[in-house]
Amino acid sequence: MEEHQIYEVSQLNQYIKGLLDQAPELNRLYVRGELSNYKMYPSGHHYFTLKDAEGALRCVMFRASAAKLRFRPENGMKVIACGRVAVFPRDGAYQLYCTELSPDGVGDLYVAFEQLKAKLLEEGLFDPSHKKPLPPYPEKIAIVTSSAGAAVHDMIRILRKRYPVAKVILLPVRVQGAEAPPEIAGAIRYANRWKVADLIITGRGGGSMEDLWAFNDERVARAIYESELPVISAVGHEPDVTISDFVADLRAATPSNAAELAVPDMAELLRHIQSAGARLSQAESQRLQMLRQRLDGLRRKRVLLDQTAYIQDKRMLLAHLQQRLADVEAQSLSRRKARFSSLSAALDAMSPLKVLGRGYAVARTEQGEILKSARDVAAGERVRVTLGEGGLLCRVEKTEEQL
Repeated sequence: MEEHQIYEVSQLNQYIKGLLDQAPELNRLYVRGELSNYKMYPSGHHYFTLKDAEGALRCVMFRASAAKLRFRPENGMKVIACGRVAVFPRDGAYQLYCTELSPDGVGDLYVAFEQLKAKLLEEGLFDPSHKKPLPPYPEKIAIVTSSAGAAVHDMIRILRKRYPVAKVILLPVRVQGAEAPPEIAGAIRYANRWKVADLIITGRGGGSMEDLWAFNDERVARAIYESELPVISAVGHEPDVTISDFVADLRAATPSNAAELAVPDMAELLRHIQSAGARLSQAESQRLQMLRQRLDGLRRKRVLLDQTAYIQDKRMLLAHLQQRLADVEAQSLSRRKARFSSLSAALDAMSPLKVLGRGYAVARTEQGEILKSARDVAAGERVRVTLGEGGLLCRVEKTEEQL
């Protein structure tokens, strides 16, 4: 019977591991796939699966490599993984030991930028209501940037030219590399803690997206958002847009533009002051001219030329008013007299005595009741007859109802 070599399980796994380790094409290869089951453990290691329509590949990325990721991997994301294929002897399963991971089709920096932008937007760090107005006439300006770059010299030159009365305080930091974000954030917090300025400008000159990446760091964004002092973001050139631009109280197209936006133009201020002074002087001259004219008019007043003229004028006015009052009273009395005469004549015309004066008489009973009919009295009764002049006391001999 032919004897066969018998392997222990661990021996076989080690044998396969050796074969894979010796294959140069498996020592560094790129694999395209879709992320699934992505997990990040407290140890810092990342475990995930790459899959396509027909297969799946288990992957691991150790802490040292995972710390270099510039975006946040998410399930369903299309990626390209770089690493080596090897067998883990303990369970005999082969997997990809990933050292690099990048989004498929776009750069990892772009993905990281969009992810952080969406996160901070949702948290409200870009809210316009949170943005603070810039002081119109800042006394001190803090610049957070590199002391070696051309940008800081441009800003200082423009600030001194436009507004030389402002004090410029440079807080030098690195603006590129892994150390740059904590230095920039620390300088902004330092300026706020010690109130070293009225306004902060932070930024740098132009460069690639990777060169400008410190201003896309979450730590810098949060330091700007938490700043009590207004912050102007001045990163790169006009087309360059960073997370700091969205969070800052004002975004400048360039560092030079930031200096122009931070302070007014002293020459323009002086022209404005001179113009305002000229207008004020002209207005005051016009006011004085009007007062002079008014004073000249008062000087020509009769009351000032003759101290008794005022009293005389008032006396004349009083006499005039008295005469008018007397005339009005006379006219009113005349009208009332005429009306009285008219009413008296009308009343006299209606008087019974007037009728009696024309030969008529009024007969009354002894009780004073006027007799209107012969039937109102009987024979033998006495009646009183009133004439135009005087009256008669008569006794009725006979009544005749009709004459």
